[in-house]
Amino acid sequence: MSEYSDRVRVEFACGDKERDKGLETPKDIVRFDNISYGTDEKFNLLDVYKPVKTSVKLLPVIVIIHGGAWVYGDKEVYQFYGMSLAERGFAVVNPSYRLAPENRFPAQIEDICSVFDWIAENADKYCLDITNIFAVGDSAGGHLLSLYTSFITNDKYAAELKRAYPAAELSCSGLKLKAIALNCGKYDMERFSELDPNTPIILMDFLNDGGSRDELKLVNATALITGDYPPVFLMTCAGDFLKCQATLMVEALMDASVPFVYRFYGTDKDPLGHVFHCNMRLKEGIKCNDDECEYFKEFI
Repeated sequence: MSEYSDRVRVEFACGDKERDKGLETPKDIVRFDNISYGTDEKFNLLDVYKPVKTSVKLLPVIVIIHGGAWVYGDKEVYQFYGMSLAERGFAVVNPSYRLAPENRFPAQIEDICSVFDWIAENADKYCLDITNIFAVGDSAGGHLLSLYTSFITNDKYAAELKRAYPAAELSCSGLKLKAIALNCGKYDMERFSELDPNTPIILMDFLNDGGSRDELKLVNATALITGDYPPVFLMTCAGDFLKCQATLMVEALMDASVPFVYRFYGTDKDPLGHVFHCNMRLKEGIKCNDDECEYFKEFI
């Protein structure tokens, strides 16, 4: 593992721990923890969060794909964010997935496929409405969610991915995403900027060949979008070091005629920061999460 990735794990963990200090499970939420969805005993685990009181038998679903530069993170880091989404009337599925460099791409897409397989198989048990499934992903999670979404909507990409990684277990549950939210993400993997100079370093840990031309084409989310892509809530903020990536995704969605809304939060005086919406104490984060959930409800 590169020195940079090692530093990411240490620094991100410290920041997330401080962010969530003192938070507890809300009394209006019931949670089901550490459910196995695959063979990896450490990372193939997920939580399900639901509101205690609901007026419907089946709840619309939000799947979280966490961020962390592909080398850091798990469901524990996203539990309070996930439960806050559940309080807005959703069943939230919050999985961990295998991290690089111990598990390089496409292990992460394999795990996301397995999560949706688990949802299809366990919908009745957890009262999940599989006709209304949504997903959110931030930072690296936004990238992975975008790739998965293309995998299930772009047959050409699915075939190319399977051909490039014949040993990968890339399944398709048949479940459709009604809409997705991409938050502060990295999407274009073939154009770097001075604002994200560490991307080539991370790619050495994320990809088997460290970012060869062929590999970059397979993970370049902006080039894989077709007209069958679901509607998108796309957001970034003034203090997001990846905010330039949002404009690249806007171009890609427009080129493919995919419906989307674009939200830009913060100002020069109050820039917020990368994945600010995961901070449950931040009013702007609450506003962003309200906006996304209201957007999803438009499709139910």
